[in-house]
Amino acid sequence: MASAFNKHNFIGRSIRGTLSFFRESVLSEEHASHRAFLQSLDPRVKAATFLWLCLMVLIARNIYSLIFLYVFCLVLVWISKINLGFFLKRTWIFIPLFSLFIAIPALFSFISPGEALLSFNFLGLRLVITRPGFSGALLFVTRVITSVSLIILLGLTTRHFALLKVLRIFKVPQVFVMVLGMSYRYIYLFVEIVQETYQGIRSRVGEIVPYRKGQSLVAWNIATLWQRSFKLNDDVYNAMLSRGYTGEPVLADEFKASFKDWAWVCLVAIISGLALYLNHG
Repeated sequence: MASAFNKHNFIGRSIRGTLSFFRESVLSEEHASHRAFLQSLDPRVKAATFLWLCLMVLIARNIYSLIFLYVFCLVLVWISKINLGFFLKRTWIFIPLFSLFIAIPALFSFISPGEALLSFNFLGLRLVITRPGFSGALLFVTRVITSVSLIILLGLTTRHFALLKVLRIFKVPQVFVMVLGMSYRYIYLFVEIVQETYQGIRSRVGEIVPYRKGQSLVAWNIATLWQRSFKLNDDVYNAMLSRGYTGEPVLADEFKASFKDWAWVCLVAIISGLALYLNHG
């Protein structure tokens, strides 16, 4: 009985933790409201420079150049008053880990022949990790981590509506921006529904549920969530239209570049030059 309670309690904590993690990672704008360096920059300048830094990451062919850009990203995290542990948890999970699993086969000699770096036996097979394979896999994973870190840092330090407006300034089609805006609102409300549904189940049946009853509860909630989410889609769009939404993001403040923005552009130019130097070094 105690083991069953502990198992269900662990599952419950995992569900709550997953929902909280998703909400904080995707839907939180707390960090964008801080009075710090990146938050004070013009969103147009910031988006353009971060796009340029991502381009520098893509063309990098040297691990030292990528490490230099990643360290620069971590310095920006620090001066933007974002907790480093919070940032690392959100940049080293999902996409970087997935890219790591993709890169694993490239480590071995049957994919990347060359000088042997390490060899071992696995299930009767002799596997050899080569130096070119290790270098290529390390370069790939580091590039993914650096790119993801820059994109997440841009999202954390810029308000959602400001990013949407920047996309329209950069001539991104209106329908694409409108879909992004609606998806943001819809996901936020959908997470609220999932949390409320789970809390309602806990308050009525407790932590321990018999297997068959648990199956019926899960099936019923999946069907109910599908119906509610389908109706919520129309409700969100109609609510946006009733408040004057036309597909264009609207902000009370107009964008205005200052001396700090031009200083930031100069800093990015210097960092890019150093990264190119390391890339060819």
